[in-house]
Amino acid sequence: MLAPAKDAVCGIAAIDHGADAVYIGAERFGAREAAGNTLVDIAKVVEYAHRFWAKVYVTLNTLLKDEELAQAQRLIHELYDIGIDGLVVQDMGLLEMDLPPVPLIASTQTNNVTVEKVRFLEQVGFQRVILARELSLPEIKKIREQTSVELESFVHGA
Repeated sequence: MLAPAKDAVCGIAAIDHGADAVYIGAERFGAREAAGNTLVDIAKVVEYAHRFWAKVYVTLNTLLKDEELAQAQRLIHELYDIGIDGLVVQDMGLLEMDLPPVPLIASTQTNNVTVEKVRFLEQVGFQRVILARELSLPEIKKIREQTSVELESFVHGA
């Protein structure tokens, strides 16, 4: 079970209550600005989670402006260095950057609603695709039958 973590306290609590993974926002470039966390706080969650074989994914799921690219790249390297397990992204421009070998997860905000879109994301190197919330079970099944990338789907929430 993957749970959201507004902050380090929530991330640790989610792991204490059975989550095998959490996602958390960094200080910048996340869709939930109010849920931004320092690298120190993210490192605390990573250290705690890894003690219990849980994973920590960081959301960097906004569209980036040209003037933000260098800062985003630096942040991604810092997140990789503290040991995050993956990066949830929206901006495909990140694929053109010099990134560390951190697993990329396509955010639901990339409008993942068709087999063709999910296949594209799989072909360009995404490890996992978070499907659009609006998909029905038959639509998800169709995507699963025609792709091999990991799929994630919301079961609760917005």
